[in-house]
Amino acid sequence: MPETQGPAGILVIAQADAPVAHGTPPRDGVEFEVPSTEAHGGGFPPFDVHTFPSQIIWLAIAFGALYLLMSRIALPRIANILEERHDRVADDLEEAGKLKAESEAAAQAYEHALATARGKAHGIATETRDKLSAESDASRKSLEAELAAKLAAAEEQIATTKTAAMANVRGIAVDAAGAIVGELMGSAPVPQAVEAAVDDAIKS
Repeated sequence: MPETQGPAGILVIAQADAPVAHGTPPRDGVEFEVPSTEAHGGGFPPFDVHTFPSQIIWLAIAFGALYLLMSRIALPRIANILEERHDRVADDLEEAGKLKAESEAAAQAYEHALATARGKAHGIATETRDKLSAESDASRKSLEAELAAKLAAAEEQIATTKTAAMANVRGIAVDAAGAIVGELMGSAPVPQAVEAAVDDAIKS
């Protein structure tokens, strides 16, 4: 191996068999000689045909590990999540169906109760109207009977008063007629004759 002395007194040992890549910038006053990749065939290492068998083996190992990981851990978890979600959706649908049935039953019960209440209200109104009508008829009949009794009593009283008045008028007429006849004739007339004449005049 050749030895060279750098400007800073540092000994640089270059490999004689490896080609030197020229143009490497100096660092700290020392020029390093980098081995060239052309001695090993060059190119991107994964595309090297010499490493294909090992790459295929590692690919198979990675694929198998990934398959085991997915089949043993990831896929069962995903299946469990999907099953739980499916069960949850089914439970929600079942609950929604139950709530719908309950709401329909409640609506039917409300309609039935409303119809029953309307029927009862109509019956109560009819009964109340009939009762009030019967009470009104009874009150009217009682009032009519009371008025008829009062009218009969008034008519009887009028008839009694009329009879008494007529009796008084007869007496007054007999006295007046007797006095007039006595003044005209100069002597008192016979009372029976005066009464008969007054009765004839009243009847006529």
